[in-house]
Amino acid sequence: MDLDESFINKNQIAGSIRQQLAQDMSNYGYEIMSSLVTDLSPDAGVKRSMNEINASKRLKEAASHQADADKVKQVKAAEAEAEARYLSGVGVARQRTAIVSGLKGSIAEFEQQVDGVSSKDVMDILLLSQYMDTLSSVGANTLFLEHDPKAVSSLQSQVSSNFMKKVKGGFLS
Repeated sequence: MDLDESFINKNQIAGSIRQQLAQDMSNYGYEIMSSLVTDLSPDAGVKRSMNEINASKRLKEAASHQADADKVKQVKAAEAEAEARYLSGVGVARQRTAIVSGLKGSIAEFEQQVDGVSSKDVMDILLLSQYMDTLSSVGANTLFLEHDPKAVSSLQSQVSSNFMKKVKGGFLS
């Protein structure tokens, strides 16, 4: 029986001691009614060793619980990031759908109100406007253009043809 078991089984030890003493002492006329084991006191080195073992077990268990908690945190953080990215994608898709819907409405309204204008002309104007907005948003605070209708028309046709090349090439499809 090891030391841990002896602490647990004090009653069995007391019973064994009573039986042995009763047998030995009956020869001398004594009758042993009971024996009581109140405390087991191992050597100080053994006590220190047992305390270190118990502390080590508790530290090991605490480290395991901490690792499990860290794992849960990482999984939850990854799930939250995935959900945020998904919702961001949904938001971008809705924004683009709203932009396309607005453009369709603007083109149709512009065609109805201005005679002789085709949807291609309106798209060219919108592309030119988007081009200028893009230039201003990337930091081009000042833009010098020739003040000649032919130069604006040339820029418009360049933007339009490049856009159509990208669409036909599969970049925007």
